[in-house]
Amino acid sequence: MQSSIPLLSLSIWVPIAFGALVLAVGREDNPALARITALIGSVISLLVTLPLISGFDASAHGMQFVEKMAWIERFHIFYSLGIDGISLWFVPLTAFITVIVVIAGWEVIEQRVSQYMGAFLILSGVMIGVFCALDGLLFYVFFEATLIPMFIIIGVWGGPRRVYAAIKFFLYTFLGSLLMLIALIYLYFQAGSFDILAWHQLPLTLHAQTLLFLAFLMAFAVKVPMWPVHTWLPDAHVEAPTGGSVVLAAIMLKLGGYGFLRFSLPITPDASHSLSWLMIALSLTAVIYIGLVALVQADMKKLVAYSSIAHMGFVTLGFFLFGELAVQGGLMQMISHGFVSGAMFLCIGVLYDRMHSREIADYGGVINTMPRFAALFVLFSLANAGLPATSGFIGEFMVILGAVKFNFWIGMLAATALILGAAYSLWLVKRVVFGVAGNPHVANLSDLTMREFFMLGVLAIAVLAMGLYPAPFTDAMQTSVADLLTHVSVSKIPQ
Repeated sequence: MQSSIPLLSLSIWVPIAFGALVLAVGREDNPALARITALIGSVISLLVTLPLISGFDASAHGMQFVEKMAWIERFHIFYSLGIDGISLWFVPLTAFITVIVVIAGWEVIEQRVSQYMGAFLILSGVMIGVFCALDGLLFYVFFEATLIPMFIIIGVWGGPRRVYAAIKFFLYTFLGSLLMLIALIYLYFQAGSFDILAWHQLPLTLHAQTLLFLAFLMAFAVKVPMWPVHTWLPDAHVEAPTGGSVVLAAIMLKLGGYGFLRFSLPITPDASHSLSWLMIALSLTAVIYIGLVALVQADMKKLVAYSSIAHMGFVTLGFFLFGELAVQGGLMQMISHGFVSGAMFLCIGVLYDRMHSREIADYGGVINTMPRFAALFVLFSLANAGLPATSGFIGEFMVILGAVKFNFWIGMLAATALILGAAYSLWLVKRVVFGVAGNPHVANLSDLTMREFFMLGVLAIAVLAMGLYPAPFTDAMQTSVADLLTHVSVSKIPQ
């Protein structure tokens, strides 16, 4: 679909412009102005993305809402944007999570409020740019630009080891991306442009495809993150402020999964098939081994961080089974994980704001003093475990179905994630929520404020709505996934 209004550009640049405005008007002696400006900016940014959903034609093939203009003409580099069913839902999801993060930090962030709010708004626009870019260099610019705001968020507003965590996060993700840059430059010289859609048609030898696949793998595997390049994530989550953890889990991890669908599979289909055994093995390792690691965590944030790695293992598993059901399941898992993981980190933030502790042993019996919080926390924990009728069930179920169709034993191994997910999620709930009050501090806790109840309630509605009626999500992506798999099934090795 074409639109006379540049909706994708507005989705990208409105939050960036408001982020710059917040930085310009924000003053330490008047943090309320920065908060209000950031809230207005995030809400407008979300409203701008809604016409993308209402105007999207689910039956159409190819990119929609396309925008293209010359950027660096000498090198055939364009400011080229477009979305299909694969990328559609990540644009409003990013804008939605940004609104939640601004509300979450309303009272909690007291120092450098304008910089905090501005960083999240700018980060939101840049991440949306990743999902919309159809030019390879433009994609790389947005992809790398996401590091800067998140590096600052972790490094300035994080915990005691924030500098270590921020540098580790930056080095892991930046070094992985350098190999991707080399791959993009190689493709540019082969095709004569940075047009990603032209790269999808480019004939490449199996040797070239394999090297390109490995280069993309290093960039996207770190971002997902896949085992064994996942070690930066628990540190980043533990040290990041609550808002940073929410955005990191809900959106930034999805950039890697999206990269596999936009670059690895369509550009290197033969290498993707020949190396699928490696991707399946790494994905199952994440699902099973990291699930076991989550079971023994004493820190709530670390437990949810490891569970994120396990859930993203489902995503990469689904993508490399090359079945329509499995790929759609991987996408559904990405969207659901955005809601559920964001909600889990917000719940941990609510407890941390009251007790200044993330240690599971410091809690127990929270339901006695915080019944509303306990009800929502249990809901999100069950969604994290893949309870039917919640969003967490849909993606995992579709991937398991696709895995069983591909190979029974792979499906059986993947299904163990449901057991492990239930184990660590229910174990967390039992130790934190139920029983008698663990100590006097827990006995004196106050229940959710209206602000906290609103942000968690909205996420609860999203989790239940997606779980009970997933059709709008699957219908939108069905045509694009089918086109992708048709493309991947055709060899690109020159005859």
